[in-house]
Amino acid sequence: MARGANGKHTGGGASLGARARSDLRRPARRCVVAVTGARTFLGANLVGVLEEDDTITKVVVLDVRNAQTAGAKTCYYEVDLTQSGVDARLAEILNAEEVDTVVHLAFAGNPTQATAWAHELESLGTMNLLNACRKQRVARVVMGSTTLVYGPNPGNPNFLTEAHPARGLYGAPYIDDKLDAEEQVRRFGSERPGTFTLILRLAPILGPTVDNFVVRWLSRRMVPTALGFDPLVQFLHEVDAVAGLRLAIESELSGTFNIVSRGVLPLSTVIKLAGRLALPLPYGLLRRLTSLMWLAQLGDAPPAFVAALRYLCIADGDRAERELGFVPADSSRDAVLDFEGALRLREARLLQEVVQ
Repeated sequence: MARGANGKHTGGGASLGARARSDLRRPARRCVVAVTGARTFLGANLVGVLEEDDTITKVVVLDVRNAQTAGAKTCYYEVDLTQSGVDARLAEILNAEEVDTVVHLAFAGNPTQATAWAHELESLGTMNLLNACRKQRVARVVMGSTTLVYGPNPGNPNFLTEAHPARGLYGAPYIDDKLDAEEQVRRFGSERPGTFTLILRLAPILGPTVDNFVVRWLSRRMVPTALGFDPLVQFLHEVDAVAGLRLAIESELSGTFNIVSRGVLPLSTVIKLAGRLALPLPYGLLRRLTSLMWLAQLGDAPPAFVAALRYLCIADGDRAERELGFVPADSSRDAVLDFEGALRLREARLLQEVVQ
């Protein structure tokens, strides 16, 4: 994905893997990587990157459906992580395929009203997967999480390090389930000191091809905001998100790492860069409208997330850079500009179709 004269990236989604690969160091070892959540944005793109990586001998997909990016190197097993007794089958697969690294990405990518299903997938699914890893004794477990677990809060410092408590977000099961899964992975790591366990807290992902609740909120012509508030925000470019996961696969570290972009932006600036217009609303009204939209299944997130339009939730990426070697290729501004370029192109194509 090359940059044009205007500083933006040009090209389509097919270059995502190429950019991620070019930004990474090559490990000397060769390994077999199992991936859960291979149908998610991160999972599918990671499988595509690993397919073209000569240092990876095999990719083992553990999911209810195979990744669309799967190729000759991928071995697919239809597995539902929520099923009773699935840990025994998972252990057999890990053993048979000689898996040494497990990347766990089977998490809801967006808030959902199907909270019971999401809880089973993320909490019960994580438990079953880790039980299988205990039986097989894999060398490395990597879990994808989110910086939103820190929670937007008026008492937050400008930058949240991994040592800062993850307060979550009251009324947001989407965050609670990830906190529970994180705790399970930490407990697993303490029980298995010989196994590397990494929790990657990724900043909200933005870019030309990703689709999530942040993208949908920012895609509106009129973007709702909280009247009188203009918090700093950060985004992680979709390419850097995949690159961070790929880097963790070769790591011999354990711990929690914030995977974030360079730089932050005021929310008002983000909306302008995206070519949108802000719609400031009194907080109480904004929360009530968000609640009604959510109940009517017309909204992308429950009212709890309105707090992010008032308060800071900015993570510090120093530890990931210092210990993991993760240096983002793009800034928050780059991510917004790439998103805006792709959005403008999609809207132009839609208009053309309507005219024709």
